[in-house]
Amino acid sequence: MKLSYTTKRKLLGFTFLIPFLLGFFMFFAKPLFETFKYSFNKITIDEVGNMVFTPNGIQNYIDLFTTEVSSANTQVLRVLLDENTNMLINVPLITLLSLFLALLANRQFKGRAIVRMIFFLPIILGLEVVTDMMTITTGTDTLQTGGLFAESFVARMLVRYTAIPMTYLNPIIEFVGNIFNVISRSGVQTLVFLAALQSISPSMYEVAKIEGATGYETFWKVTIPSILHIVVFVVIYTIVDVFLTSQIAQEAYHFAFENSKIGIGSALSVIYIFNVLIVLGVVLLFTRKVVSNNG
Repeated sequence: MKLSYTTKRKLLGFTFLIPFLLGFFMFFAKPLFETFKYSFNKITIDEVGNMVFTPNGIQNYIDLFTTEVSSANTQVLRVLLDENTNMLINVPLITLLSLFLALLANRQFKGRAIVRMIFFLPIILGLEVVTDMMTITTGTDTLQTGGLFAESFVARMLVRYTAIPMTYLNPIIEFVGNIFNVISRSGVQTLVFLAALQSISPSMYEVAKIEGATGYETFWKVTIPSILHIVVFVVIYTIVDVFLTSQIAQEAYHFAFENSKIGIGSALSVIYIFNVLIVLGVVLLFTRKVVSNNG
């Protein structure tokens, strides 16, 4: 039986999904199911070390937002809101910075190999190592500024030599301190954008040049439409990457293993999973609409 081209493409796509599906059902499906199960039970440990389950419905979820507090003595709802706000701020910054770095690395100039190596240091050395190097380079002295500790040279200069009120200066200092985190998380995305830029046919730029398009027009009419589907991928990857190192995951560990509240920790994990899925769903719907309108 001869398969159609569309069917062959679907089978090829499914072939690439097989490793993920095998890994999911072998290693993640059971823990995921047990997490949901634990979240609806009060769990204690008996004398021989076995877990004792006492069904309590949604009480763990109620306690999580009414009586429980995080490891920093903060309401759990506040932690969730802060992490989502952090995602909304960092994802656009990381995506735009990655695209900018990829555009620079894709240009022809002397020393391009060295510049690319610097851009990809977060991949080569690891995120924490790069962040530590940046912090050491800019100074490690701390200066308390109205409840906020400024660790960078720029922040210390702003505090000591400007007359800007702290009400307006604190957000600036926080942004400066966040630059290190944004740069350290841009390595993989820069590499993806660079591969996408190099896949654009040079003939498209030649046609734009013949038509008299400026560099600005070429960027918005040729470059961006050609890599728009890659932008969607980068945004989704960045959201997942930001959530993987979220404070919420650490709080779930804090409840389950440090405070022996396995049910509460599991409930927070379930909420965390749904939070990520909802954010991804909304972003995917929005970006797919943008891609279809510009495709």
